[in-house]
Amino acid sequence: MKGWAVPWLRSLVLVVGLLAGGLVPDVRAQRLSALGEKPDWSRLEAFQETITRADFVRLLDTVYAPGGAAKGLIEVEAAAAVIRTTLVPAGEFRLRFAAEGGAVRPVPRAWRPASALPPAPEGKPLTGVKIALDAGHLGGAWAKMEERFFQVGESRPVIEGEMTLRVAKLLAPKLRELGAEVVNLRETAEPTTALRPETLRESALAELAKLGVAAPREKYDGTNDPGRAWTVQAQSELLFYRIAEIRERAALVNAKVKPDLVVCLHFNAEGWGDPLKPEFVPRNHLHVLVNGCYAAGELRYDDQRFEMLLKLLSRTYDEELAASEPLATALAAATQLPPYEYTTGSAVHTGATAYVWARNLLANRLYHAPVAFLEPYVMNSEAVWMRVQAGDYDGEITLAGAPRRSLFREYADAVAEGLRAYYEKARAEKKPAAPGAPASP
Repeated sequence: MKGWAVPWLRSLVLVVGLLAGGLVPDVRAQRLSALGEKPDWSRLEAFQETITRADFVRLLDTVYAPGGAAKGLIEVEAAAAVIRTTLVPAGEFRLRFAAEGGAVRPVPRAWRPASALPPAPEGKPLTGVKIALDAGHLGGAWAKMEERFFQVGESRPVIEGEMTLRVAKLLAPKLRELGAEVVNLRETAEPTTALRPETLRESALAELAKLGVAAPREKYDGTNDPGRAWTVQAQSELLFYRIAEIRERAALVNAKVKPDLVVCLHFNAEGWGDPLKPEFVPRNHLHVLVNGCYAAGELRYDDQRFEMLLKLLSRTYDEELAASEPLATALAAATQLPPYEYTTGSAVHTGATAYVWARNLLANRLYHAPVAFLEPYVMNSEAVWMRVQAGDYDGEITLAGAPRRSLFREYADAVAEGLRAYYEKARAEKKPAAPGAPASP
């Protein structure tokens, strides 16, 4: 989890949580997240009788709303779930369960789990699989604005958006060689969204008003301005790079790309203090995220409650976990990094490996396809910083007395290996049919 040590930046992270997570006071005007759309609850009609009560409760209580987070918002009866569609005035939607042991209607979705794929040609286990690569953040001219930039003296700057894009471009041909159809959600450091901070000023004022800031300053005064988070400028920027950009990528994924799996590529970081004088940390770790662990405050937002139910009813969790575990295993083997441990309630451990956690993020919530959200390496650990300074290269070079591969190639190769292992195993029991005979189910 990315952490920050600068006081104004901690305030900005708090505001991000308030805007995207739903932790502002529960009043009539705040039922939608920042830039959120009013949900169309009629879309849930397609999921009638597609899930049993037991499966619904399992997913709700252990993955999506642990600790009773959905209490008062989703009530589970014997034959149906009663879902609050609005808080004020109260509205509800009844989702009918399929009978235990009876017929279960097929789940409507555009993506296919690996278990539903036909046999693959030898050496091409990803044949027929469409994968979207989401290189996290932006980089370029936007890197300092989005706080994914630091530089030690005159050394090569560490820019997450450019690093993830490099990994995506190395990874895509490897996946194509394995048979996959690959779509990079971005090819440059330019934003996907047409919106810009200056076009989001009114939305920023509205969000600040929700947070109780009635007369905000227009602009902040430099990087370390302690009141930066509460200015119109900072809020406009945040809505641009943190909210609008991800929502636009989600629209692309859901309406146009329609992949079987989205792989979100990120690098992790811990608090580096003053960005003008960044500090190294001794920790370096790895974890992978699937969607889940919605807080009670988040679920009080109509759009987040609706989006959670779309994920739950589409059964993305089982596919996300099935893909994320071999990805985590491959990354752990390649990097030799220990698992990251969350110490707050924002995530819950899930699955059989110590590396995979469930957490509600905007990207893994809005993308309708299963999402594996990768967070290897701590960028401001000295070991990773040294590898960033070395850049990209073939083979190995000696760093700190040990042979090291390119950080970017190590990352890309590990992801390719994890996906190869997952799809190969999932399709291993499916033998090609004899000529004229139907394929095995």
